[in-house]
Amino acid sequence: MATVLIVAPVFALIAAGYAAVLFRFVSETAHKGISEFAFSIAIPALLFRTIVVSEFSDVSPWRMWGAYYGALAITWIAALALSALLRGRRDTGEDGVVFAIGSVYGNIVMLGIPLTLSALGNAAAGPMALILSVNTPLLWLCGTLQMELVSRKHTTSPLSIIWPVLRDLARNPIMLAIGLGLFWRLTGLGLTPVVDRTIELLAQAGSPTALIALGINLFRFEVKGEKLDIAVMCALKLLAMPAAAFVLARLLDLPPLAAGVAVLFAAMPTGANAYIFAAQYQRLVNPVSGAVALGTLLAAVTLPVVVFVVTGVR
Repeated sequence: MATVLIVAPVFALIAAGYAAVLFRFVSETAHKGISEFAFSIAIPALLFRTIVVSEFSDVSPWRMWGAYYGALAITWIAALALSALLRGRRDTGEDGVVFAIGSVYGNIVMLGIPLTLSALGNAAAGPMALILSVNTPLLWLCGTLQMELVSRKHTTSPLSIIWPVLRDLARNPIMLAIGLGLFWRLTGLGLTPVVDRTIELLAQAGSPTALIALGINLFRFEVKGEKLDIAVMCALKLLAMPAAAFVLARLLDLPPLAAGVAVLFAAMPTGANAYIFAAQYQRLVNPVSGAVALGTLLAAVTLPVVVFVVTGVR
């Protein structure tokens, strides 16, 4: 019952966002404004305040990254192998990279943050920040560099690839909130009652608006393209990656809370950033779109199991 109370409201808000577009209470373009508010103001406020005021135990970043990104690397390699197997001689290499991105790039912001905080509490902020701080630049860099390698273009220098990612990272509100939150926590100054209450009001809007925005955003994704590709990407993302994270967390002797964050984040369905990557290179656009839509739907079934496991372990 506790697991249902954690997961059901999360997916109810996603469904509410989808239904709002379906019944034309809001337009499809509404997701832009709601998403900008959620990820430029509300979610950063939530992360900043949670990091500053919450009590959480120290965790080794290397072990945390080892569990999550080790699972990601294993899944990435498996995805490349399965892509080559599925396409045979038709596999150009570029398809394999996009297939791998669609199999590992999870929706850890829109869905991961609200669900993990709901399941594990504010103490999960520290381990979450460790993953969030490197996830987007690492995946985008790895995907872009591998795409350059397999396409054998070499038309650009590594610096020209890395620099735009670093520039965007420096302006990313979520990254800025994490960095500022960690800095302010180290100062020991805390938050005055007025400032704390103001930020808390913004933070309370973070999870609901992010989930509503996700529901609205899902309206533009369709399950189309090669169904086998979609099914394999979903299986890798929803089953293989969290299973690998669970095993690695045990092997690395992560504390239960940190292990729970790693496994939950690994269990998130394919996110919209994977679709953006596919659209940028015009490879497997339809299958990745299908993985986003179907993966989010299937996550309503798989995530309660994962939440039950990680909360039971704690």
